[in-house]
Formats: sequence, C-alpha cells, structure tokens
Amino acid sequence: MSGQVHGAQHFDAKKRAELKFSDAAMETVQTIIKRYPEGKHKSAVIPILHIAQAEFDGWLSPESMDYVASILNIKPIEVFEVASFYSMFNLKPVGKCTLEVCRTSSCWLCGAEDIVKYIEKKLNIKDGETSADGMFTLKTVECLGSCGTAPMLQCGASFHENLTYDKVDKIIADYKSEGKRKSYTDLDYKNTL
Repeated sequence: MSGQVHGAQHFDAKKRAELKFSDAAMETVQTIIKRYPEGKHKSAVIPILHIAQAEFDGWLSPESMDYVASILNIKPIEVFEVASFYSMFNLKPVGKCTLEVCRTSSCWLCGAEDIVKYIEKKLNIKDGETSADGMFTLKTVECLGSCGTAPMLQCGASFHENLTYDKVDKIIADYKSEGKRKSYTDLDYKNTL
C-alpha cells in the first residue's frame, strides 16, 4: 500500500520493499524476538531499532521503521512512538559521529551550554545540524546519567566526561582521524545478545 503516512513524513512503499537486514542482523533479530512470548513481540522494538539504525546508515527512515513493524507484526505507529521518544534514535540522516551533549541540570550548571556553543562554533553548525563534511551531528539531549562528571557528551557507546574545550578538541580530532561511524549498536551482532 503506497502513500501511508508515518508521523509527519510521507512513506515510500518501494523503498520499504528494498530494505532488508543482513543475514547476521536478521539472525540476531530472530534471537531477540524469541525471548518474548507470542503476542508480546512488541517488547523487542528497542533492541531491533538499534539494529535497524546501525544497518540503515545511522538513522531510522519511515520505511525502516515500517520494516521493523512488519517483522514484529505491530502497527507502524507503535514503532514510531518508541523511536521518536528516545534521543538515541535518529529520525533524520546524521553524521558519522553524533555528539550528544547532556543539557540537564548538573551538566548545564557545570558548563554544558558553553561546550555546546564551542562545538557549534568549531564545527560551524547549530544544535541538530550536521557538519558540511558529514562527519559530525550535534544534539543536545536529556540526562545521560553522568551527573557526577558533568559536563559530558556521548558519541555512540562512548561517554566523554569532565569536558573542557581542550578535551572537546581532542575528541573531535580523534573521531575525525578514525573516520568511521560511531553508533550505539556494535555491528558484531553476536556480541549484542
């Protein structure tokens, strides 16, 4: 059925038909689904969204969310509700490295606002934007649970704490020199179980 609406975005049935998890990813998806009793497969949506995001260029398109819904036999809106709630899921294309700076009380009081402004100036982007080279996206997010080491940012599965401008410079330089995507999900799916 072409032309379904997913949130505020237009759905492309042809693109959805072209999406497919790799064999390794699908094996992991099936293992995750088996953890839950029949009729309760919706409980697997978060780990499967992590896999989808890692498999499909670091973000969740409407088509990829619909693909996840079809695998779990749930409504597409149920997947969108979860994906749009959590900051670790990207609903638009992002850079290879998403710098998520905590903006809640402890971090803000310890200088996160200044860190965000510094990163914006250094990368010539604003919160929610991606650098011209496609390497970095900057996001401010809710509490990342590292209040005692504020201010902090997360990139993929890595926490960077007690931030200073010098530390931010080193983080950006290190990620740029690696030149690869950082995500929440290790692409070695056997290790995600």
